[in-house]
Amino acid sequence: MKSFFKILRYAGPYWVYAMLNVVFNILSVLFSLVSFALFIPVLQMLFHSMAIPRSAPPVKMDLDALRDNFYYYCGQLIQQYGKEKMLVYIGATIIVLFFLKNLFRYLAMYFLAVVRNGVVKDIRNDLYLKILILPLSYFNEKRKGDIIARMTTDVQEVEWSIMSSLEMAFRDPITMLTYLVTLFVISPSLTVFVLVLLPLSGLIIGRIGKSLKRTSDKGQFKMGILLSMIEETISGLRIIKAFNAIGFADKRFRQTNNEYNRLMIRLYRKRDLASPLSEFLSACVVTIVLWYGGKLVFTPGNNLDAAAFLVYLGIFSQLMPPAKAITQAFYNIQKGAASVDRIEQVLREPEVIEEKAGALVKKDFNTAIEYRNVSFAYAAEPVLKQIDLVIQKGKTIAVVGPSGGGKSTLVDLLPRFYDCLEGGIFIDGTDIRDLVIRDLRGLMGIVSQETILFNDTVFSNIAFGMDNVSEEDVISAAKVANAHEFIEKMPLGYATNIGDRGTKLSGGQRQRLSIARAVLRNPPILILDEATSALDTESERLVQQALENLMRHRTSIVIAHRLSTIQFADEIIVLQNGELVERGSHTDLLEMNSVYRKLYDLQAFV
Repeated sequence: MKSFFKILRYAGPYWVYAMLNVVFNILSVLFSLVSFALFIPVLQMLFHSMAIPRSAPPVKMDLDALRDNFYYYCGQLIQQYGKEKMLVYIGATIIVLFFLKNLFRYLAMYFLAVVRNGVVKDIRNDLYLKILILPLSYFNEKRKGDIIARMTTDVQEVEWSIMSSLEMAFRDPITMLTYLVTLFVISPSLTVFVLVLLPLSGLIIGRIGKSLKRTSDKGQFKMGILLSMIEETISGLRIIKAFNAIGFADKRFRQTNNEYNRLMIRLYRKRDLASPLSEFLSACVVTIVLWYGGKLVFTPGNNLDAAAFLVYLGIFSQLMPPAKAITQAFYNIQKGAASVDRIEQVLREPEVIEEKAGALVKKDFNTAIEYRNVSFAYAAEPVLKQIDLVIQKGKTIAVVGPSGGGKSTLVDLLPRFYDCLEGGIFIDGTDIRDLVIRDLRGLMGIVSQETILFNDTVFSNIAFGMDNVSEEDVISAAKVANAHEFIEKMPLGYATNIGDRGTKLSGGQRQRLSIARAVLRNPPILILDEATSALDTESERLVQQALENLMRHRTSIVIAHRLSTIQFADEIIVLQNGELVERGSHTDLLEMNSVYRKLYDLQAFV
């Protein structure tokens, strides 16, 4: 039940609707009780087990007086209209009462719908925001499919398993408590006997529920693996086909899917046991109550007569559906508890890249970027070691070196995708950890080797993350990026959808859109991470020209494998095994005849 209360805290903003639900549930229960309880004296008088009062008792504001007056007027109606007509009137009254009962029950569910769906909506919003905030290192360690599973299947499981149990939380306990109080009033001894039987049923159901949670946990984990495999298959379909690995991929998926299938069969068998088991236990309890209550009726001197026992059985029969619903809800909550735990794991993840309280606003870049004794490591493996580097405003710095030398990590530290473990990075003399993160990243435009575009229009991709952008500004940015010409030739121009990750475009076209996006932001600092390395010669020429247009009058940090593209840089630094081993102009580094020279000669040879 802890999982249920974890989710229930999200209901706070919807407390008005929850209270309306409770009020209408109480009214529904009261009208249900009235339909039974008020007719005990009528039935008793009809069946001659109680004498019809001959005179009206004095009217007082207490339960006994109200009851006696009710008995008197019911007796007068029986004498006036006769037994048969009175039965018709009783039936008509019961129909009206049940109509009101179900009307109030519907109104209770009407308001509960806002709570139920609002809670699920807020959980989804919190999960999505958390994923946006979490550092990139979190996603390096997790399967994307598992994260998607937590946002989809786990949230859906919460919606169906736990949120569907809100009716149990807001209605059934009230119903059961009201019915039990009424049953106590009718026959305390019989009700005590019932209360001994019900916990025994709950104990049996509880043991099965714990087993259900464990199985559900395994099932949700396996679903995460399945979604990961689907995501990887779609992303790597070209390689799967190229290496004739369709059979291999299919076999691997079928094996995992069969394991998930077996888990879900076990899960549903346990869950589906809830209804028949609770019904069987209910039948056992009803039979025992019928035996014990009948024994009390037949015992001389007992206050329980036949008419009261009939009403008792009627109310007790109304007690069983909410008891059964609570049993089913308990099973559902146990099934959904595993999903709640998986969602909570994401929401509890620490936000490693945190913004300080009272962070400084920074809207411009004036003097220099400075790396001071910067070190960084993924897990225990050092990637950067005591880097000292100053980048003056307006200068272009190129970063080269062998693969795995720490080039991308060096630039990823600047927008705080990660935080350095030692030392610090300063902009205009201020530690970037003291700045508002949004302002810090607003100073930068990033063009990476892996072009990230979205399944949207050309216009929306260029204007991504910006509000109130005019078409003229987007077109101007596209012209600077050498993209306007090919965009105009597309079916709908700037309104053309480019497909998932821009699959309708060539590599060069995707990269030029990415550059146009950076141009539109007009940032003072540019980070270019191997932006031309995956392009053919013609596309590289167009992209390189677009990059030169972009870099004019800006401070640029360029990572490149092709050394021919960065000979114009004001300074070139060489990283090897996380250390800054060389720095200088292209000519100076060639004369050093060391790491840079070897890289240059290898490319010249090729």
